[in-house]
Amino acid sequence: MDPLDDLFAAMRVQSALYARLETSAPWGLDFAGGAAARFGLVVHGSCHLTVEGREPFQLAAGDCYVLVQGARYILQDDPRSPTLPCSEVVKDHVGGTVRVGGGGEPASVITGWFTFDKAGARPLVELLPPVLHARIDQGRAELLPSLLQLLNIETETPGLGSSLIVSRLADIVFVQALRAYTIADADSGWLAALSDKRIGPALKAVHAEPARGWTIGALARIAGMSRSAFAARFKGGVGEPPLAYLTRWRMFKAGSLLRQSDLAIGQISGQVGYASEAAFNKAFKRLMGTTPAQYRRGKIPMVSAADLTLPLPTMP
Repeated sequence: MDPLDDLFAAMRVQSALYARLETSAPWGLDFAGGAAARFGLVVHGSCHLTVEGREPFQLAAGDCYVLVQGARYILQDDPRSPTLPCSEVVKDHVGGTVRVGGGGEPASVITGWFTFDKAGARPLVELLPPVLHARIDQGRAELLPSLLQLLNIETETPGLGSSLIVSRLADIVFVQALRAYTIADADSGWLAALSDKRIGPALKAVHAEPARGWTIGALARIAGMSRSAFAARFKGGVGEPPLAYLTRWRMFKAGSLLRQSDLAIGQISGQVGYASEAAFNKAFKRLMGTTPAQYRRGKIPMVSAADLTLPLPTMP
């Protein structure tokens, strides 16, 4: 299993909304923080992106950004330009075109908001950096606007199966936006560890066989390192010891099975590497804060339109 596939399968994007910004200098929009993931694609011209707590950086045509943790951010033609609250400017144009600015240098940006399963998205949110910035190739730059236009059609004139189509398109759009931030671009954290010639194969092995009785020694052999050197390098790259990562990922996999299948808890415990259901229950409660049975019976919170910072319409 590709670890990225593993993450996307657990995330379960629910729906997506977007707006196209047709701007002219000077201009600036302030996007308040919220629960949804955000992304943007610069189609034409350039602009500056400032994420709360970080220095502004310039985006050019073909550049894409993704904020999986819903941080507040600002888009401007220039960091010195005044800004308007996005909620005031975009509220009547979700799914359409927003025109803003003073008539100077033009730029076009497609911005998107994604609703998702909070529990399923947790590993993705925890593992990826707060801001992903990458330049996408021409083929994908053309693909994203086409997908967004399909989203626009399905949300404006819903028909039979529109809800399912919107959900699937949202999955594709979000995956394409995140794929633009290639593993090679990462210089630290989990994505960098995936591309590490030593740690990467061990991570992929864990995701391919989460139920296997992995030991430090077995993973170290895959990495071609001593136990101590591997453990230190893994923790330095991923942020936690190898077996702690294995346990955490097993619990996330179990959570997905509890939400998405009718398998008995004993069957699920076996699929994630626990011969004893009691041991599985104990590990699950320690990490997830509730028992598997309670987790399955309870309603898993979903990010809804009400959680977003814009007064967005209800999806079909």
